[in-house]
Amino acid sequence: MAVFTRQFANRVEAAGLLCRELAAHDVGGALILGIPRGGVVIADVIARVLGCDLDIVLTRKIGAPGNRELAVGAVSEDGKLFINEEIAAEVGADDAYMAQEQTRQLEEIRVRHNRYRRVLPQAAPTGRTVVVVDDGVATGATMLATLWAVAAENPSRTIAAIPVGAPRVIDRLGREADEVVCLLATESLRSIGQFYETFEQVDDDEVLRILRAQRRRRSRSNGGRRASGRDPNHSG
Repeated sequence: MAVFTRQFANRVEAAGLLCRELAAHDVGGALILGIPRGGVVIADVIARVLGCDLDIVLTRKIGAPGNRELAVGAVSEDGKLFINEEIAAEVGADDAYMAQEQTRQLEEIRVRHNRYRRVLPQAAPTGRTVVVVDDGVATGATMLATLWAVAAENPSRTIAAIPVGAPRVIDRLGREADEVVCLLATESLRSIGQFYETFEQVDDDEVLRILRAQRRRRSRSNGGRRASGRDPNHSG
């Protein structure tokens, strides 16, 4: 699915290019879910450009012993654990290590839940098209865990949307999501940042700013529906 052949200038440019691709996938009224933190920046642009609802998912990656950037698994917001057995065996991430990391990441999920959900309540994905967004996938552990968590909420359709990913991971995502939109699938992926000219760390302040803006958009939208006296879920 390679439709891009150079580095992205930054996450905003990558998001704009994803918007063009997603526009052909009938995502009107979709829920756009960003994986913190970098995925939230891209999801925000997509939601604003395509006029969709925005939310976040709080899945956490489990890094390898001695190399936190290499994902060996992930924990979803509801506590489910995904393990890449091949990588875990290669790096010596045994059951005790995974259990310890699961507990640690669940605590971080709790902290982020308290921080983020005070700003933006969770949007229900049930019966909706849900687009899960990240700034790239190397092992795909976090995206896979997120797709599993979203599937448990019974959406009508799931789409994984990423600027760049490893081909084998894109294939794996295709077995979990109904559709995958990836601008660049490349075997040369060593780190996500190598495909961006600017790949700055996204901090919590930036995520909170995006969530506050989305809360204001939701309030305006809900206010408009109340003023019209119409049920937004009633088409008759």
